[in-house]
Amino acid sequence: MHNIAQRGMAFFSCGLLSSGTLATLLMTPVQAQSRFIDTQNTWAQACIDHLASRNIISGYPDGTFRPNAAVTRAEYAAMLGKAFPNAPVVRTPSTFNDVPSNFWAFSAIQNATRTGFLSGYPGNVFQPNQNIPRVQAVVALASGLQYPAPASVEATLAQFSDATAIPEYGRSGVAAATAKQVVVNYPNVQFFAPNQLATRADIAAFLCQATRTAGAQALVPMQYVAGASATPMALSAGQRIPARFPDAERIIVTPKETVPIRLVAAADVRDSQGRVVIPSGSEIYGQIQPSQGGSRFVANTVVINNQQIPLAATSNVVKKIRDTRDPDIGNVFRNAAIGAAVAAGISGLAGDRTITPLKVLTGATAGAAIETNQGRPASSVVRDSLIGAALATGASAVIGDRQITPEKVITGAAAGATIGGVIDPAVRRVVVIDANTDLGLTLTQSFTVTP
Repeated sequence: MHNIAQRGMAFFSCGLLSSGTLATLLMTPVQAQSRFIDTQNTWAQACIDHLASRNIISGYPDGTFRPNAAVTRAEYAAMLGKAFPNAPVVRTPSTFNDVPSNFWAFSAIQNATRTGFLSGYPGNVFQPNQNIPRVQAVVALASGLQYPAPASVEATLAQFSDATAIPEYGRSGVAAATAKQVVVNYPNVQFFAPNQLATRADIAAFLCQATRTAGAQALVPMQYVAGASATPMALSAGQRIPARFPDAERIIVTPKETVPIRLVAAADVRDSQGRVVIPSGSEIYGQIQPSQGGSRFVANTVVINNQQIPLAATSNVVKKIRDTRDPDIGNVFRNAAIGAAVAAGISGLAGDRTITPLKVLTGATAGAAIETNQGRPASSVVRDSLIGAALATGASAVIGDRQITPEKVITGAAAGATIGGVIDPAVRRVVVIDANTDLGLTLTQSFTVTP
């Protein structure tokens, strides 16, 4: 553990006493904003936002929270005072040699010692600028909140794969906090990492668990809470999953085109107990496919904590059909990802306009190729296959002097053969899918995850 210079940054808005120039450096709590720009879609977001709304924690002037930054003992003392303002006094406050009366956290440190949360070190020092390890942060809560030790300390600690690393002085306190479901271990609930420095996100999670009330919605994903029930987390058929396509504002395909794509969950999806089953940002794989005269996304897999899990869900059918001869079609294609069939046909359909797709998506188009090319001369199919080959290699001049310049081309089976049906003048319609509003999913089968 190392000492750090006393900083003027504010970790928590704790009503700290300050003096001299330090007072001007302490930041004003960011209370108005609902989220910090660097915690959105993170595992601790709900907890951090909740504590910020209670004026227990705050971020930095640039709108960040810096969840992975370390926490000093002085900062932690200040936060404890805000989180537990009514903690009873259990002993006489200490005066430490390294905490002068004009130190910014003098009052907070005195309060944390007299309420039993924190103690000093031999030599009558507190080491206020020392970063606090996870074991000390947890033991402080168990001590100040007077958690009783469980009947078997060692049996409780046995759930941690690194239980032997927990120092002797902290074993009873960690076991007591674990029994109260205050210990939060992200990303591996079985790994306590006692001597690792507590991060700002760690401290927020500990305090959310310590201040939670019965029946309240869980603010910390229960799969990271040590000692929580390992009951499988389940979502019922019919459950909504907000999702979006992260790579473009729109997706444009033909009504007969099938394209594999990746979506991401746009918000946490929780079970009836408030546990996060599908975390925000989880990748959802499947394909856009024809349906009822339009297109819909059909999901088959979700990736949670690097684990691929089968998922049966679909979006609503999108029937926003546009004619490629529309004078405004260039604006529709702006910032859009397009199917390979559309990409190959753009130049023939869009007149002299130059279309620059953000990404060309190529997928399982064999079926569409067979249906689209029925009755077409073999020479036309050969010509179109050559055009498809040019597209697959990223050629910019696909047809004539008009350009298609995709950022990325992912080649797939039968792409070239599908192209011809799109180029034919009779096929001029495309489906326009809004990446943020049209891809919300509904489970068609129940979904279960074991914490």
